Amino acid sequence: MVTSVPKEVLRMALDSVMGHKFRSFLTILGIVIGVITAIVVASILTGMRQSIVSIVEEYGTNNIYAFHLSTGFGNRNRDERNRKPLTEDDANAVLAQSSTVEDIAIVAPNIGSWGTGFDDNLVYEGKNYRWALTDGVTPNYMGITNIVLRQGRWISDADNYQRRKVLVVGVNTVEALFPDQQDDVVGKVVRMNGTTWEIIGVIEKRKAGFFGENEEDRKVFLPFRTARKEAPTRDAVLHIIQAKQGQLNDAVQEIEGILRQRRGVKFGEPNDFDIKTADNFIAQFDGIIGGVGLVAIAISCLGLLVGGIGVMNIMLVSVTERTKEIGIRKAIGATKGAIVLQFLLEAMTLTFFGGLIGVVLAVGISNLIILLLPSLPAQIPLWAVITGLTVSIGVGLVFGVFPALRASRLDPIECLRYE
Repeated sequence: MVTSVPKEVLRMALDSVMGHKFRSFLTILGIVIGVITAIVVASILTGMRQSIVSIVEEYGTNNIYAFHLSTGFGNRNRDERNRKPLTEDDANAVLAQSSTVEDIAIVAPNIGSWGTGFDDNLVYEGKNYRWALTDGVTPNYMGITNIVLRQGRWISDADNYQRRKVLVVGVNTVEALFPDQQDDVVGKVVRMNGTTWEIIGVIEKRKAGFFGENEEDRKVFLPFRTARKEAPTRDAVLHIIQAKQGQLNDAVQEIEGILRQRRGVKFGEPNDFDIKTADNFIAQFDGIIGGVGLVAIAISCLGLLVGGIGVMNIMLVSVTERTKEIGIRKAIGATKGAIVLQFLLEAMTLTFFGGLIGVVLAVGISNLIILLLPSLPAQIPLWAVITGLTVSIGVGLVFGVFPALRASRLDPIECLRYE
């Protein structure tokens, strides 16, 4: 019987693979590693991107961030250090001159950073919290950034104008200073920068970041004018600008034009300030993901190449071992095409099993990551699984061609004489 029917040829290929289980496993080990690397990295990066998108959108997709230095995930240029900061007057000018801007919150960011002279270490009855990110903000900051309070109230206009020493704190401050009375924090008086401050509110915890903590968990907010009074050397100002609904792009162009005019930027010169939207931050993160993805692809390709070479070598050995079988098949009528198809299917079956094992292990590893590090997102995309299996089969096809052709060209008479 001529075994040129694909179904019969596939059965023979499976029998050959299953007849040498250990050898087959060693052969496809590189493919298994390559598929695992690609899928696990893809699952982590996909999960991280969705987490970033969710966090950015939670702060407001209609917001524009203007600062004199570059913001986001990139590195800042050394020349930027000489830029003059944005001012409160710049924000007032944008609000007055732009027809597409709804509101602007003004922020004095991180006033306790090194070199400002402001000590933002919080102390309460012998307990310390040293990791605060202390920002001075205008009262409208809460509405623009969608902050939700767990306790108390937000900073008022009176607090800001009268430069009151009041604080709205994140959950980390509460956990550090009031571990046994977290539900009764409002009204407590703490020490910071050598003086006393009253806690008037506590922020509800936002969605966790990559490592279980959102930056806002560390925040300590005080009135903007209080911050300027207490840390006069910290002159950096961030504008969080809320565009009118459906006019985000128009607002960006208007804001850019107003700030360029106010800061004396000549036509053709680059901006001496930075403007970003939520989409810009996501695009920056996508650029980082792309770089990591390329490294993962390179490692995966190396594993697949090693696996492909292994498949080709083992198939050449198989051709030698089965020389007499090939001669018998040709003698009873098997065509060259049937021989080629048999060995190609055998190679593709071998690499398919490698891809399948890689997918199963990758799913297990991704689930283990979720179990051990629930804050580190890992979500397996369907396209990664399909691509892994497709590429693994393709490796078998490419690296199985030479052994298959060699087997098909053997002379049946010489094959029958082979011992």
